[in-house]
Amino acid sequence: MSWNFEKVAGPWKGPTGGLAWDGTAMFFTAVGEDRVLRYDPATNAVSDFRKWTFRTNGLAIGPGGEVFGGQEGGRRVVQYLPGGITTPTALQLDGRYTNFPCDLTVDSQGRVWFSDPYNPIPSAGPQMYPLLDHQSVLRMKEDKGWPLQRMTFDTAGPRAIALSPDEKTLYVADGDVNAAKRELRAYTIQADGTLDARFRVLHTFGADYRGAHRGIEGLCIDAEGNLIACAGWSKSGPGPRIYVFSPDGALLESQPAPADQPMRVAFGDAGLSSLYLTAADGNLYRAKNTDRRGAPRPLKAVAA
Repeated sequence: MSWNFEKVAGPWKGPTGGLAWDGTAMFFTAVGEDRVLRYDPATNAVSDFRKWTFRTNGLAIGPGGEVFGGQEGGRRVVQYLPGGITTPTALQLDGRYTNFPCDLTVDSQGRVWFSDPYNPIPSAGPQMYPLLDHQSVLRMKEDKGWPLQRMTFDTAGPRAIALSPDEKTLYVADGDVNAAKRELRAYTIQADGTLDARFRVLHTFGADYRGAHRGIEGLCIDAEGNLIACAGWSKSGPGPRIYVFSPDGALLESQPAPADQPMRVAFGDAGLSSLYLTAADGNLYRAKNTDRRGAPRPLKAVAA
């Protein structure tokens, strides 16, 4: 069965990113316009949640309704507090500023996991602080100043990340289109909270005569623990698509994406029954007929 995507909002300048469902509305980002937006499926209305967001891309909502954003223009993760206040979290790892926080997820303990790759677009302001000498997944928690912890030591450019429903596995889409490898990896989260370095490669993207195949940019998890991944582009490979992988990496399904260079995917609406998607064309899309539902999480609705 083909999934039927409808455009529900847009377009905005540049790509749309983000995607985080708070139980009543879908939050997403208009990266080029420096805006975090809120789509209400009950009214089809889009409103500004925050403006002037320094190229915030990835979004995540914590179990208490906390909203976090990865500021590519500010090279930091911020928390959007009620009342319009924005506050930074951790800024430095071992005394050096982070790269360009990209995708985020928050576990049941309130720990924020985020990918920290390089970005060809420079941050805002003078380029005073060198990048880290690695591109890794980092983690932090609000405990005496949001201390940062490096979680991966073998990634070349992590993009999308997601946690399994039981929070025992971290999935990482490693490598942008310019990387030597573009892999979907699974890391076991050990009892002490660290990652087992013996990751499993669930899928590898190849190349053809037109060039490298664009890897995964967005990930989410369905109620059965399968991975929904958006990847691809019109320049090479099978084109922009949405893949469904089992936790062991078996390809269960493949669907065409409604736009080139899909960016993020997330479940939303009542019962997490709809799949939302953002893309490089600056629109927000939704499919109601995927026959899949998102993995439920206890969430408190976000306060403006």
